[in-house]
Parts: sequence; structure tokens; C-alpha cells
Amino acid sequence: MPHVPVIAVIGTLDTKSNEIAYVRDKIIGLGARALVIDSGILGTPTIPADIDRTAVATAAGKTLGEVQQAGSRSAAVELMEVGLAAIARDLYQAGKLHGVLCLGGAEGGLMGAAAMQALPVGVPKFIVSPSASGRREFGPFMGSSDVTVMHSVIDILGLNAIARSIFDNAAAAIVGMATWAGKTPHSDRPAVGVTMLGQTTPGAMVLVRILEDAGYEPIIFHANGVGGPAMDALAREKVLAGVIDFTLSEPANSMFNGIHSTDDRRMTAAPESDIPLLVVPGAADFFNQGPINTVEPAYSQRPMYRHNPVATLVRIQTDEMKELGKIIANRIRTATAPTAVLAPTKGFSLIGVMDGPIADPQADLRLIESLEHNLPASIPVERADMDINDAAFGKLAAERFLGLMARTGLGRRPLLQERA
Repeated sequence: MPHVPVIAVIGTLDTKSNEIAYVRDKIIGLGARALVIDSGILGTPTIPADIDRTAVATAAGKTLGEVQQAGSRSAAVELMEVGLAAIARDLYQAGKLHGVLCLGGAEGGLMGAAAMQALPVGVPKFIVSPSASGRREFGPFMGSSDVTVMHSVIDILGLNAIARSIFDNAAAAIVGMATWAGKTPHSDRPAVGVTMLGQTTPGAMVLVRILEDAGYEPIIFHANGVGGPAMDALAREKVLAGVIDFTLSEPANSMFNGIHSTDDRRMTAAPESDIPLLVVPGAADFFNQGPINTVEPAYSQRPMYRHNPVATLVRIQTDEMKELGKIIANRIRTATAPTAVLAPTKGFSLIGVMDGPIADPQADLRLIESLEHNLPASIPVERADMDINDAAFGKLAAERFLGLMARTGLGRRPLLQERA
């Protein structure tokens, strides 16, 4: 028999009490337990909460009055996010939480998302919001976690035929996930994070096959501004036994505020967590822009490639590659676990090879030289006279990574452990 899951239901009980009560009762009717958490700030709750807003503020290290007097609604919301994240994390670690459902608009949805993003991958997370639509960015809802977002179609105000239909589906979804799935990652093999994009796929596929044959479980992350940080988060949680940062489009994009930009913590997780790391400058020769007719005029004279109707890849120039090499080196130079760089000299991407649309061997060389100059002797930089997608390069990358792992003594000890 499946266990009886506990579902946290997060919402502002001063404005959405009827809707929260409806979903709470529906969850109970489906055989689960509901734990109502009030994320409201100013108004008066009209139904009781299992965890009230005062407790949420306390979990953020504040009184409710301090939250209410934070100076702005945004500041108050951010404090409640801290409290909700702390409560969700504590409940989960105590085995008292198996899924989270949030009903909310822009601020309410973000507060619920904060709680969800504090939980491991695999724990069911479900947001119902009118903000899940149109041209809005979903990044704040998702973070680097596995949050499911459902458009409420109508605003969350009142119980009507449409609202009940949406809420019924949401309740059934979260209970179903928590009852019949809802497991965090588990493997009997050491897991290895690998970054990849379409421009580095052929080489990465060769690498992955060899890792699998060697008894590892490769986990591939799309290096699109979210995948890399997601991999880094799992490295910090020690879910990964090793990392192969095969595709560095994210730090490259960050120099230009490109579509795949991340913050400056990208690539620091493996060094900080004492995890073996192989770095390959795949896709470090371009940054991502939108449709070709929207590329900023400042870049109009550069080589570029129309990847698809909504994505244009713009060449990074020689002096910029030198700076990129310095940035990468600064992020990994403190590593104490076995760490190395393997750099292909005949192209970092499918379009960067000789005679490719953005080919610039001198610029690529400048990045390699910058890595060599800025990294300590403990982190060797090896040049390979081939392009990143050569099968021989994928094989060499696998060999170099397996060599790093052999130095750790980890062997094939399972690193992914199932969590309660």
C-alpha cells in the first residue's frame, strides 16, 4: 500500500482562504493529509492555518510586525520567502512533508516557489497561478528545481466552475505524485554531472557512453542558464560524485548578458565541495541572442549563426576570450579535489571548427593560453589537437575524467542516496 503523504498547501489566507480550504479538503478527500501554511502578510486570515504567518516570520528570524514594517511589499515578501523555505526544509528533513502545492498570484506564487526550491529534486512541487502565462518569465518560479507550474486560467478569487476544475486537477496531481512517485534520486552507481548543448552533443554522447560502460551514471544538464546552476546545486548537495563541465556557454553568456547568463557562482560548486572536476571549453566561442533581427547593433559586424528562429549565436572575439579564460580560471583555481582542463584546439563547437561560420582559431587559442596562465600548476591544462565533437576527443575526455576519479579512491561507491 502507498504511504499517506503530507501535502503542504501554501497561500495567503487573508485573500485566498476559500480557495485554500477547497484544495485542502480535496487533498484530504483523496486520501492524503493537508498542512495549511499561511503566507499572508497584512490582512486577517479567515480560516485557521496549521502553520500561521507569525510562525513563518519567526522562521525568517523576524516578528510579524517587523515583516509588515519591512519598508515595501517586495521586502516583506522576501522575508516571508526565507521563512517559508526554512519551514519546508525542516518539515521535509523531519519526514513530515511529501509535497507542496501553492495557489497564488505573482507574489503568492513566488513565496510558494521559495519553499519548493528549498526541497530536493523529486519532491513534488506544484504552483497554480494566473502568472503562469503570456510573456512572463518562469525562472523565478522554477529556480533550478523541478517545480510544476499550472496556469489557473482565471484569477484566484472565488470558487466557480472553472476554478473548481483547475483546483481539482491540481489536488489530484500533487496527491498522485506524492503517493505513487515523489522519490528523490537514487542510483547504485556514482553519478556524474555533464553539461551539454546541441553544439557539443556529438562529443558528449561519446563521453557518456564510455562513462556508462565504466559503471557511472551520467546526468546531462542543458547548459542554457538553468542547467548549469542545477548541476552545481546537486554538486553542493553531494548528489554528484564528479563533474564534467563539457559546455561553458553559461559563463560565456554572462560576459554579455546573453540569454544563457548565470551569476558568478557558476562553476564554483565542484571546487567548493571537493568533487573531482574536468573542464572542457565547449561552446565557449559564442554567446546567445534572440532572433537574428533583434541582435544588438553593437554585435552586428561579428560572425553569427542563426541557430533557429528564436536563437542567434554570436562570436566572442579574441580579447574577450582572454578575459573569459581568466573568469573560468578564477572560479576553479581553488580546487583541492583532482581537477583538470582539456581543451580542443580545432574548435569548441560544431560551428567553430575550421571553415565553420564562426571559426576563429586565434581567439580560441587566446582562451586556452589564458587558462594556462591563470591556473595553478595543480590544475593542468592539456591541449588536444582535435575538435570537441571528434569521437576521439570524447574518448579522451572520458579517459581523463576516469583518471581523476581513480585518484580519489571513490571507485564505484554509490553516491546517490534515496532520501526519506
